[in-house]
Amino acid sequence: MTTRLSYVLITPARNEAQYIEMTLRSMIAQTHKPLRWVIVSDGSTDETDEIVARNAAEHPWIELVRLPPREERHFAGKVMAFNAGLERVISVPYEAIVSLDADISFDSDYFAFLLEKLAAHSELGLIGTPFREISGESYDYRFVSIEHVSGACQVFRRSCFEAIGGYVPIRGGSIDHVAVISARMKGWKTRTFTEKSCIHYRPIGTAGHRPIAARFRVGLKDYAVGNHPIWELCRVARQVFLPPYCIGGLALGAGYVSALLRRTKRPVPPELIKFHRHEQLQRLFRFLQRGPRSPKPMTWTGEPNVGNGIAD
Repeated sequence: MTTRLSYVLITPARNEAQYIEMTLRSMIAQTHKPLRWVIVSDGSTDETDEIVARNAAEHPWIELVRLPPREERHFAGKVMAFNAGLERVISVPYEAIVSLDADISFDSDYFAFLLEKLAAHSELGLIGTPFREISGESYDYRFVSIEHVSGACQVFRRSCFEAIGGYVPIRGGSIDHVAVISARMKGWKTRTFTEKSCIHYRPIGTAGHRPIAARFRVGLKDYAVGNHPIWELCRVARQVFLPPYCIGGLALGAGYVSALLRRTKRPVPPELIKFHRHEQLQRLFRFLQRGPRSPKPMTWTGEPNVGNGIAD
């Protein structure tokens, strides 16, 4: 008999009326439904609340929590919204907790698949799948480690989530990335399963920003989480050959260098930076030894697989 962990979901949502209906339809169609799905409207001023309330009236496992509007927009606000949802599931006897974005869609067996993987392998603390943009773009897993788990949908074993202390409220972003690094630093394995994927409707990093400005902000975030300078140089070199050609990679590097020159205070502890840089140099060394390899379907064997990963 197939074993699947029980789970809850929390979705911070801010003015997601354009996309959240697709996420709602995907969740309602799931063959393995959650014990509770808390959608936290973070001061939405569009029709997000009405859309969620209409669906919650028909499905009692969906709950809408409304937060007052925030004048300032920053990534720490997402964590505050998530934590407001977390308070609503304290008494729920769940085994896994999911952070789910409000602008993605997925197959009806998406969570059945993921919760089976988590149940089958006790060493896994955080898992997910790749995402595809509506343009068809997705991560190239010749260059991205399968230990990286996209923030669009992160599925935590409850004990792992509690061990890392939940999400860190970093104003500049990289909240999801820090959670992945923290999980591995605590001894858990993290894993992206490429057999499935979800569709992401809003281009990453473009909410309120032009693409070039978004790349610059990614460079700032790379510095904030402690990316090794050698790693960042390789990352910039790769981005130069991806759209928008040249200028995108230069904007990424400019963001990192500007934070370096200003000696911007990093919001993560030194031990996490040390752990993160050690992993990056290990991956870079393996990449230089092996070169990029064609991506293959990933079957979990219980053995560590850190991949190459010069793009994550």
